[in-house]
Amino acid sequence: MVAVEAMTEAGETVKDMHYRSAAEISRAELEARDMGAVVVEIYDQIYQLRGVEEAHIERLASLVDSKMRSVSAHGATVDSLRVAVLAALNLADELLALRARYDSLVASAKTPTPISVNSRAGSLMGMLDDVLAERKAG
Repeated sequence: MVAVEAMTEAGETVKDMHYRSAAEISRAELEARDMGAVVVEIYDQIYQLRGVEEAHIERLASLVDSKMRSVSAHGATVDSLRVAVLAALNLADELLALRARYDSLVASAKTPTPISVNSRAGSLMGMLDDVLAERKAG
């Protein structure tokens, strides 16, 4: 499926989704698919990629395409290389923020909080009281 944008006479952008027929796909794309490549479109460019899982590659390509279009929509640059670099910087920023959040969660999971220590101590005291009460009774 390919997204096509067209301008109306009033200058409005219209998005039209359509399926490309086999006749519209180039011979190179068909050969690449036959050889196991995944053909994706990123920022109006066709790429033939290889990987283990086709759906994963398509998802990655969609993410990159979406980020590039977002950068392009918010900026004045039309140079696709600049758009790609800015999109990469945005993705790297998101990655670093997620890694920092992950590291913080891992550190907090390893370090017991005072509440969990107090809760565990209370539970152990209760179990110890039960054992001592049983020994006195028995």
